[in-house]
Amino acid sequence: QVQLVESGGGLVQAGGSLSLSCAVSGRIFRSNVMGWFRQGPGKEREFVAVISRSGISTIYADFVKGRFTISRDNAKNTVYLRMNSLKPEDTAVYYCAAGNLYATNFQAFGYWGQGTQVTVSS
Repeated sequence: QVQLVESGGGLVQAGGSLSLSCAVSGRIFRSNVMGWFRQGPGKEREFVAVISRSGISTIYADFVKGRFTISRDNAKNTVYLRMNSLKPEDTAVYYCAAGNLYATNFQAFGYWGQGTQVTVSS
């Protein structure tokens, strides 16, 4: 059974940093592209970042470029999202996802975590 479990969310002041982790169980991690998405209050789910199977290639949403960094450790079956210079508009539930395609649309990802809340206060 495949499980994705996010951790590391919380409350932080604007300008602060948080690191999210997503541990993946089951034999899918190394063969899957990993992504992070988020859903803010009253908003649709949106793409944040994606990383290739090898970890060499990444894509970021424009609104996080230069602030967020996605990485993965294939030995630990874990993907990370380091978030710096956080803004109140980054407040959302953050989801990690696994999929077969190196893509930015959520439809390309078949496995999802339960989400972790990130709240940025002004």
